Amino acid sequence: MAELQSQAAHAATTPAVMSPWDKVVNLVSRYPVAFMTLFFILFPFVVPYQALATQIIIWGLFALGYNVCLGYTGMLSFGHAAYFGVGSYTLGIVLIRLWENVWFGLACATFMGGITALVLGYLCIKRRGIYFALLTLAFAQLLYFVAFQWVNLTGGDNGLRNIPAVPLALPGFSVDIHDPLRFYFFVLFFVVLALLLLQRILQSPFGRVLEAVRENDPRARSCGYETSNVRWLAFIVSGAISGLAGGLYALYLHFVGIESLYWVTSGQILMITLLGGMGSFIGPFIGAGVFLFLEDVLSAITVNWMIFLGTVFILCVLFFPDGIWGTFVKLIGRKSALKR
Repeated sequence: MAELQSQAAHAATTPAVMSPWDKVVNLVSRYPVAFMTLFFILFPFVVPYQALATQIIIWGLFALGYNVCLGYTGMLSFGHAAYFGVGSYTLGIVLIRLWENVWFGLACATFMGGITALVLGYLCIKRRGIYFALLTLAFAQLLYFVAFQWVNLTGGDNGLRNIPAVPLALPGFSVDIHDPLRFYFFVLFFVVLALLLLQRILQSPFGRVLEAVRENDPRARSCGYETSNVRWLAFIVSGAISGLAGGLYALYLHFVGIESLYWVTSGQILMITLLGGMGSFIGPFIGAGVFLFLEDVLSAITVNWMIFLGTVFILCVLFFPDGIWGTFVKLIGRKSALKR
């Protein structure tokens, strides 16, 4: 008996041997921003073409903003196209009509995304569950029809065309960022800034409150937190990041289509977030990569590519309930526990 107890005590004090996958997951979890920055620096050189890499990180940034709302706060929004589309139109209108300055245009896009989320969030945030989701959808569709009818400002059904390819103004000189590789790294600069901002928010006391509200809203209220205000602030941050992504997308295409405000765009960003995995830094970008890569490949094969993409999404929901990244992390953790 004493020998068995000694062996058990020795096993408990002996450190578990970590597999290479365990080490990778541990490093990514501890230093997500550093890992993703390094990965994305190499990313445009391994994808089929650089334009695809740019689309992936822009949509990944959009999904990152949406993840603040869904993954970190637990609010299911069906209308996040509103903030993405408002950011796109804001940048286009600013560059065409006000001032041909990229920094100013992107600042306005981010600001308008946040302001739109502030106003619509105030009207929606006191509702919960499906009522909140349907209200966000209704307001997003309202903005869609406003843009559709306001032809003089937005171009209506034809979209906002001829957004100028403005060089990037820096102290003492300017840089043409519209070369595909240069534009990719320009977008990556904002992606890294957004990741650092989000990391700072989540590591702050406010980030802990967000998790508390997501996990148990009544208990968070009983602790003295005004959960409606917490959700509202998270909604504003989400809208601002989505507006920045929309502005970058308009700068990338030199065009804003009316579909940027349509409910289909809201559905796509929900699919991307669920595919990659909610509540993580890397999940939104994995989801964007899988979604856009499959779209690129399948659309070249058949015009009915959405059927096959939908099938892939259903299979992922069935077999990867925590998303690709979330399921991978859980699987690695389970294997490590069995080895111990």
